[in-house]
Amino acid sequence: MAANCSTGSATEPPGLETQWREIDNLNQQQLRAGDSWYLLDKRWFDQWKEYVHTGDQNSSSYPGKIDNTELFEDLDSYHLKERLSENEDFILVPAEAWHKLLSWYDLMDDQPPLERKVVDLPSTVKVEVYPVEIYLCLSSNLESTVTARFSRADKIHAIHQKIRQHFNVSETAESRLWMRSTDTSSERLRNLNMTVLDACLSSGMTVIMEIRNADGTWPTSRPQIMRNSADEDSYRGPPGVCGLTNLGNTCFMNSALQCLSNTPPLTEYFLMNLYLEELNFTNPLGMKGEIAEAYADVIKQMWSGRHYSVVPRVFKTKVGHFASQFLGYQQHDSQELLSFLLDGLHEDLNRVKKKEYIELKDADGRPDQEVAEEAWRNHLRRNDSVIVDTFHGLFKSTLVCPECNKVSVTFDPFCYLSVPLPVSKERVMEVFYVSLDPMAKPTQYRLIVPKAGRVIDLCTALSQATDVPPSQMAVADVFNHRFYRIYQADESLSCILDRDDIFVYQLNSGCMDQTDEEVILAVYMRERSHYRDYGSGSNSYSTSLFGHPLLMSVPRTQCTREDLYQLLLKRLVRYVRPLDPSEEVEEEEDEDEELYKAQTNGVSDDEGDEDSEEAGPSKKEEETQQSNQADGQNNGPLEASPSSEGEERAEEGESSSEPDRGSSTEEGQSACGSTDTNSQDATDGDQSAGAEPSGKEEEDDEEEEEEEDGEEAATCAQANKRVPGRRHYTERRKKALFTIQAVNSNGTTERGMAEAGGSLSFSSQPYIAIDWDPDMKKKYYNENEAEKYIKHQSMDVPHQQTTVQLQECIELFTTVETLEEENPWYCPTCKRHQLATKKLDLWSLPEVLIIHLKRFSYTKYSREKLDTIVEFPLRNLDFSGFLLKKTTNSTEPPCRYDLIAVSNHYGGLRDGHYTSYAQNKDNGQWYYFDDSKVTYAREEQIVTSAAYLLFYQRQDKIRQPTVPPPVPSSTQPENHITSQTHDGVDGASSCVSMETD
Repeated sequence: MAANCSTGSATEPPGLETQWREIDNLNQQQLRAGDSWYLLDKRWFDQWKEYVHTGDQNSSSYPGKIDNTELFEDLDSYHLKERLSENEDFILVPAEAWHKLLSWYDLMDDQPPLERKVVDLPSTVKVEVYPVEIYLCLSSNLESTVTARFSRADKIHAIHQKIRQHFNVSETAESRLWMRSTDTSSERLRNLNMTVLDACLSSGMTVIMEIRNADGTWPTSRPQIMRNSADEDSYRGPPGVCGLTNLGNTCFMNSALQCLSNTPPLTEYFLMNLYLEELNFTNPLGMKGEIAEAYADVIKQMWSGRHYSVVPRVFKTKVGHFASQFLGYQQHDSQELLSFLLDGLHEDLNRVKKKEYIELKDADGRPDQEVAEEAWRNHLRRNDSVIVDTFHGLFKSTLVCPECNKVSVTFDPFCYLSVPLPVSKERVMEVFYVSLDPMAKPTQYRLIVPKAGRVIDLCTALSQATDVPPSQMAVADVFNHRFYRIYQADESLSCILDRDDIFVYQLNSGCMDQTDEEVILAVYMRERSHYRDYGSGSNSYSTSLFGHPLLMSVPRTQCTREDLYQLLLKRLVRYVRPLDPSEEVEEEEDEDEELYKAQTNGVSDDEGDEDSEEAGPSKKEEETQQSNQADGQNNGPLEASPSSEGEERAEEGESSSEPDRGSSTEEGQSACGSTDTNSQDATDGDQSAGAEPSGKEEEDDEEEEEEEDGEEAATCAQANKRVPGRRHYTERRKKALFTIQAVNSNGTTERGMAEAGGSLSFSSQPYIAIDWDPDMKKKYYNENEAEKYIKHQSMDVPHQQTTVQLQECIELFTTVETLEEENPWYCPTCKRHQLATKKLDLWSLPEVLIIHLKRFSYTKYSREKLDTIVEFPLRNLDFSGFLLKKTTNSTEPPCRYDLIAVSNHYGGLRDGHYTSYAQNKDNGQWYYFDDSKVTYAREEQIVTSAAYLLFYQRQDKIRQPTVPPPVPSSTQPENHITSQTHDGVDGASSCVSMETD
C-alpha cells in the first residue's frame, strides 16, 4: 500500500472507512481547558478526506506525510504565519486524533508538531493558536535575552526550567523569578504552579531569574530593571513626605497606607529589611509573603526621598488578588482595608511556622492576672509577628447569664478599638413650605425632628412655626421639576435623605387621601416646543418640565376644565400675569392647532382607563417606589379656556386616538414608527438656590407603558390617516394662557380628560400638566418671581454640630450591653443560648493604639453617617483610668499616648473622599495627604468632624526627631508640598477634594 512505503516509522493504518470514522468521532470532542489540540494544514486534511472517501488505498489522492509547510513563515525558525484563519488555512484536531494520523502517515522531516493548548479565558474556552512570546534573561546580564514561546495554560515552572536549561543554571541553585512589563514595572513570580494566564504574562514581557549568593543573600533586594526613571530623578525631598496616586476610587487605600507609613516602629522594620528574614511562605492563613513584599516596596519608595508621588498599582493588584472584596475600583471603607492589611502582614510575617491547637479556657474563678497572662501566652504560641509586637493589646470580656447568673470571663487580643459615638435622638431637617396664600412665596424652614420619627412628626414641627394644622399638610420630595415621591403621614423619616428637596404644601382639606368631596391634584409646569418633531415620525410637539410643581386640594365638583383653569389662574397669580380684557380677543384656529390638541405628544383623545403606575422616576436607588397612580379618563387632551363656546365642536374624523406612549425619550417607538418626543430635559430650568441645594443625581429613567398590539396598529393607522389631509378652517374662541393636560406621574405620558363641561373622575393620585406655548410663557410667566423664596428666621440659627470627647466614646465602649437576638451566648450551665449582658474592659494596650470611630451606623431601620465632632487630644491621651491592669512597678510602660496619624472621611454613606494627617517620624512636622497632593498642616487643623481612624503611639516609644522640621516656603515644588490654609466649616483644607472620590 502507498501508506506503507511513505515512511519507515508509520504503522499499518486501518481501513479507510475506519480511519474516517475514528478521526471524525474524535473531532467531535468538546474543548476542555488544559487539553492539547494540533494545527493541521487544511489542504493536507482535505486531500486526506478525499483519499479516505474514495475507498481505494491505492488512489492517486493519497496525501503522503503530514505537511504543514504552508502554515510556517519560514522553514528555518518554523515561526507560524500571522493571521492564519481556522477552516481556511488550518483545522484543529484533538491530541488523540493527531497521534493516530501521525502514526499512520508520519510528519515531514524536521517539521515540529504544532501543539496548542486549550485555555479557559474569562468569557470562553478556546484553542490558543498563537502562544505567548516571552523574553528570558538573568539578573546578572539583563541585555542577553532569548525568546521562548509558552501556552497560557503552561505553569510558571515551565518558564523556570526553560531559563535553567538555556543559561545552564544548576538544578541545585536556589533562584527566584521576576516579571517585567513594557512599562518597566516588575513583580515577583512566586507561585510556580500558577499558569501563564493567571500570572498576567503577555507577549513582549521579560522574565528575569535571580540566583541566590553563596552567603544566602540575594544580589539585589529587587532586580536592577525594577528601578524606574523616577529613581534617577534628582529630587531629594523629606523621606516619607510622598503622595500616593489615586488609581480610581482608591483614596480609602491611600489614606490607610499613609497612616501606616507614618507609624515609626512598622516603617523602620521594613526600611531596615528585617522583614526579609521573617517572611512566612508556608502559612496557610497568609499570602505567601506577597502582601508583605508588596507593602515593603511601597514603603521603600515613599521613604526614598526620590518621589513626589508613588503609584501603588502592584500593591492594589495584590490586595485584590487575596481579598476579592477589594477587586476593581469601587469605593470601600479605609478601616476594612486597614483590618485586612494588618491581618495579612501579620500572617505573612508570622514567626510561628506551625500553629498548634490550643483549647481556650474560661477563668472559672481564677485571678484576672493569671487568666490574662495565660491568654497572652496562648496568643503568642500561634501569633508572633511585628504586627503583634506593635498593635495587639488585650481586653477582658465578661458575660453574665440573665437566668442562672453564670459569669464567663475571657481575655481576648485586639488589633484596634472600634468605639461607638453617642447617637443623637434628634435630627435637623430643612423644608420648603408652600402656603395656600397664592401671593406668599415659599418659605424655607429648619426644623428639629425625632430621628426615628415619622412624616407626621415633621408636619407637627412645622405646624408650631406656621400655626397650620399638621392634618392640612402634604409632604413631597421634589426632584427635577416633578414629584419623586409623595409621602404618607405614617412613613418613616429615615426614608428622607438630608440632600432631598422636601416641599410641604398647605391643603384646603384635612386629609391627603382622596375623598368623595376632595381630590388632591399634582400639578406640573410644562413648556412645549415651537415645532413638531416631524423627523421622528410622531408629528407631535415635545415638552419639557420647568419650575416648581404644586399640590392642590380641589373639590370634585370643580374638576372640570373651565373650573380648573380658573383655579389655577388664581393659584399662579403671583408669577403669572392674567390677560387684560383688551387682550382677550377671539382668534382663528386651523387644523394644526386641533391636531396638537388631539395629538399632543402623540396621544389622541379616546384613551380608556389605564392601569395605575408608580409615582416618580424609576431610578433613585436608595428609595422604594411610590404606589401613587394616575388614571386617565376617556376623551383626549382638550384645551381649557374661560369660555366653552365652540369647544364642543369636534371635527369629523378626529375621534381616532393613539395609545399612551412610554415616557422614555431615548427608547421605545410605537408600531407606526413614531417616537415619543415628550423629552424631559434633565438640566433645563434649574430650581432656585434653595430649592435644589443637594445636587441630587438626575436620573430620569422614565416608565415605559405597555399597549396592546392591536390597539397600537389601529391608532397608528388612524393617526396616519389624519396627518396627510389638511383642511383650513377658522373658529372663534377666546385666548387662553395655557392648556391643561392630564399626565402620568412623571409628567410625560399623556392621559385623557373629560369632555367640555364634564367632571374629571379620578380613582387614584391624579397628575395634570399646565402646558405653555413658548411665546405665551415668555409674555405672561415671570420665571424670576416664580423661583423666589424667603428664609425663615430658623435658617439664620447656625446648625450646631454635636461635639463629644474621645473619652466619652471609650466609656461607651466599656459600658454593659445586652447581646442582640441575632448573636446570643450559649450558657454552659443553662445548656442553651441566652441574651447575656456583656462588658468589655481594657487590660493591656499596645505600643501603637488604633482607635476606630464608628461613624457609620447600620440598624434594621436606618443607615447613616454620624458627623459628630470627636475632640481627641494630640498629646497625653491618658488611659490609666480605663485600664483594669494597674501599674505595679516602675518597669511597666505608662498609659499616655501621643497622636501620630488620622484617617479622614468626607461625604456620606454612598460617596465620599478619604484623606489623612500624619506626623513625620524624622522631623516631627505634620502633613496633610490628599492622594498625590501633600501639604503642610498645623496642629489646630487636625481635629475635624471627618476624623475616622486615630493612630496613637505610646510616649515611652516616641523617638525625638532626628532632623529639624522644614519651614513652609512658596518656593517648594507646586505639585508637592505647599502650606495649608483652611476655609471650610469642618476644617478641611482648601486643597481637599470634596467631590466623590
